[in-house]
Amino acid sequence: MSETSKGGFKLNQDMELTIPNHFKCPISLDLMKDPITLSTGITYDRESIDKWMEAGKMTCPVTNQILRNFDQTPNHSIRKMIQDWCVDNKSYGLERIPTPRIPITPYDVLETCSRMEASTRSGDSRKCLELVIKIKNLAKESERNKRCIVVNGFGSTLADSFDSFSRYSMDKHAHLLKEILSALTWTFPLGQEGVSKLKSSVSLRCMARFLKNEDDLSSRQNAICVLRDVVSVDKDCVNDLMGIEAIEETLFQMVKVPICPRATKASLVVIHQMMSCSEKSGLVFVQMGLIPLVLEILVDGDKSVSEKALGVMDSICSWKEGRESAYQNALTVPLLVKKILRVSNAATEFCISSLWKLCLGENENVLAEAVQLGAFQKLLVVLQIGSGERTKEKVTELLKLINLYRDKLDCFDSSMGFKHVKRPN
Repeated sequence: MSETSKGGFKLNQDMELTIPNHFKCPISLDLMKDPITLSTGITYDRESIDKWMEAGKMTCPVTNQILRNFDQTPNHSIRKMIQDWCVDNKSYGLERIPTPRIPITPYDVLETCSRMEASTRSGDSRKCLELVIKIKNLAKESERNKRCIVVNGFGSTLADSFDSFSRYSMDKHAHLLKEILSALTWTFPLGQEGVSKLKSSVSLRCMARFLKNEDDLSSRQNAICVLRDVVSVDKDCVNDLMGIEAIEETLFQMVKVPICPRATKASLVVIHQMMSCSEKSGLVFVQMGLIPLVLEILVDGDKSVSEKALGVMDSICSWKEGRESAYQNALTVPLLVKKILRVSNAATEFCISSLWKLCLGENENVLAEAVQLGAFQKLLVVLQIGSGERTKEKVTELLKLINLYRDKLDCFDSSMGFKHVKRPN
């Protein structure tokens, strides 16, 4: 049995069970599963009216009256009538709709925040753990609950607890800290106060410690995702992060031995931020063998991870030693040319920036190789479709340089593959 577009249920080719009009949501025209009544007296399905309000509409869809408030009162009478109607028609294969759970309210979230803050101040890790698990379970019930939890600042409370219990004892409170990290992965943005707690040296060291725990993949994934969000919001914390012993090796292993695509992308973002801030840190990554890993990602990775990998490559090409190491790998230039216009606008800008740095660097052979790979044609297209001013400048410079070599070499398109590519002597 399937629901039809006319507000009924298709039983077979000839029969259709019609839903009573007062059981239909005025917005979706579907059977209401969680009927609620607004201040105007009109009843809607909760999911439909939530989407209406989230779109910024402040009126009642039926009456077009401006809503005095956004209170939603569960309509138990209609809900019970709908459930009884479903039971009466169960012979047609109709299932009784379950009684919906009452969604969490801003007051509930703020009260939980207050209780957790008090428990954190008193060092009551058991109570904090209980509250974190309670909130996580409520978030799992519906996207509406999750949004309510995030909007009302529970993430900042989590960050404060994470920082506090990291100071007490990482070993003693490991379970609580893991649960907080898990919840923090979906509570961003935190606000300035919350970020300030997570970027403390104690919090950063705690997250780095979880990253090193090879026996707990879930905690490693959560730690790198939270770390990514922190460095993306506040780049000042990167210097503190680089002060953690063996952090480069830890992040390198996250890419070398991937847990999941999400963790790999997060690791590349953190590495990119570190390399952008410190040439010394970048050289450490290159010496460990980051370039072959990045190129391997570009060969097999999806668009999202490829964009992150190209950002890392652009950082590598920002200094002499990085450019030299990048060019030593035969796949560097072919992949940079191949990925132009194939991934995203940001990825194309990273490709052009990397090629520009390589071509204007100490190794002029890059230019000849790029011409052989069809870079000239692709750069012309980039210039035609438009890009940022800085990228346009780089494209123009590259085209001028490439034009010097274009008549001397036979060009072929990079889509043909790499097996015939030969380095110029």
